[in-house]
Amino acid sequence: MKNLTTEKVSIIMPAFNEAEHIVNSIRETAKTFQEFGCAWELIVIDDGSTDSTFELARSLCSEFPGNLIVKKNAHRARGKGRAFKKAFHYVSGDYVVFLDADMDLHPIQVQTLFDIMRFDNADVVIGSKLHPNSIVNYPGHRRIMSLVYYYLIKILFNLPCRDTQTGLKLFKTEVLRKVFPRLLVKKFAYDLEVLVNAHHLGFQIAEAPIKLSSQRKYGRIGLRAVCATTWDTLAIFYRMYVLKYYDRIDYHRRKNLAKEFRRMRR
Repeated sequence: MKNLTTEKVSIIMPAFNEAEHIVNSIRETAKTFQEFGCAWELIVIDDGSTDSTFELARSLCSEFPGNLIVKKNAHRARGKGRAFKKAFHYVSGDYVVFLDADMDLHPIQVQTLFDIMRFDNADVVIGSKLHPNSIVNYPGHRRIMSLVYYYLIKILFNLPCRDTQTGLKLFKTEVLRKVFPRLLVKKFAYDLEVLVNAHHLGFQIAEAPIKLSSQRKYGRIGLRAVCATTWDTLAIFYRMYVLKYYDRIDYHRRKNLAKEFRRMRR
């Protein structure tokens, strides 16, 4: 296995009721990045689980001292978006990897994302179930949902990617440092809001093929989640192109920084 990078990588792993998988997921991720030979840290954020996910994850901190950080949201199921934003406070790496806790996507695939980042000079690389070279094994209704959502995103945002929802992504840390303060979505469409804002700010996004094997017979995405995702997607469009909300955030931030700079010079 070739060296991943000479810089530090922060892996963010949100988890909700993953007691069945979390120990193996942490150990497998740690083993993979140790074999990569780079500096790394794994930040596990428990999103208010009602099972023993948090306790099991925290019990491994002594096994990986200095590399494993385990935190818990005080309130139950606040959403992956909120979990990622909380985790980012603990990030000290030059790159950030988003990785799901269920191991549907093995972390060995991060190597491909880094290769594409270097080859395409990209700032963001996302795993895509719809990439022609991807090998996926997940329920048929999820395939249909992914395809329908792709066309919706294409029409609304014209992003340079086909699949915004796959749980394996690689970012240069500077991208998230600029994007996260702009975000409002806390649950299912947080991926889209991250990518829409990154694209709007001029960052280069590339896609990578993945190998996905679903660990669950039935997925967690039900009708309520589909409706919530659709609603949040339309809300992102409204904020971006009608309200110009994301641009106004930048304007007020620059204005406040200018005021602070003038105050310091007095």
